Amino acid sequence: MGGVRDYDLPETYAQSGALMMPHSLGVAGVLFAALVWGTTGVAATFAPDVSAVAIGAAAMGIGGLLQCLYAAQGIRRNMAKLRMQWRYLLLGGIAVAIYPLAFYGAMRLAGVTIGNVVTIGSAPLIAAVIELAFDKAKLSTRWMIGAAIGLVGIVLISMAKGHDLGGGAQDTVFQGVLLGLIGGATYALYSWTARRVMLSGVRSDIAMGATFGIGSLLLLPVLLATGAPLLASWGNAFVGLYLAVIPMFLGYLSFGYGLARVSASTATTTSLFEPVVAACLAVLIVAERLSVTGWIGVALVVTSLCVITVKRKPLI
Repeated sequence: MGGVRDYDLPETYAQSGALMMPHSLGVAGVLFAALVWGTTGVAATFAPDVSAVAIGAAAMGIGGLLQCLYAAQGIRRNMAKLRMQWRYLLLGGIAVAIYPLAFYGAMRLAGVTIGNVVTIGSAPLIAAVIELAFDKAKLSTRWMIGAAIGLVGIVLISMAKGHDLGGGAQDTVFQGVLLGLIGGATYALYSWTARRVMLSGVRSDIAMGATFGIGSLLLLPVLLATGAPLLASWGNAFVGLYLAVIPMFLGYLSFGYGLARVSASTATTTSLFEPVVAACLAVLIVAERLSVTGWIGVALVVTSLCVITVKRKPLI
């Protein structure tokens, strides 16, 4: 059929009144992914004796393998196209392998709320820099305003950690923040490389499956070396299985669907909803306290999502 495919000219979706539905579905896909990703930090707290490295390797290693297997038939059919994009796939795979180790390390050192907000909050700016440098993209005034509001909200949430920190604890939080920045950079990077592969004519699930398949190959040896505690109890095993299947497999399938329809900077900015979910769950389940300042930050992040993702209808 000769219709517009899910990887063809995604930006036109946002610019055409007749094609607004694919853009809206793309935003919905990213929001669903952000929702399930927001549960990862709290889920990991139920396996405290499992290291952050093992949790990250299990979540993304097994989840990435599932994505690769899900798209295996399409990967075989599109092997010629994928070979032409091997540089993007390799770079994205390396970023996929680094991301969960940094992300779960950030949450283990700095707490669920700060680890999430630093990682996800830094990704939109880094994604925008990547797009400006390599795609010569132009960011709209709406995007810049929305991103600014969201980042202010992220800062307020980070500042609202509801307990006093001593010097040693502050150092630990600082290390967690650094890991969160690494996580944000790698998240933005593999979002951009996957989108580049999609724009070459590869369906979203195939591009994500190939990218995450490479990442899982790099992570599985790490899992073999560190993952023994995951088998020490049914609770630990369930945490690892949940993280691999729900946030990483289903979440990233949904994210890939959305990424084929919106830009990497819009996708990563929309995923600012993740730290909002994480902060609320951390308060309700893990008993991390959030002050009024923190809740103001949550409201600002939600506002930024509205500014960025709600498209004006054309006048004619």
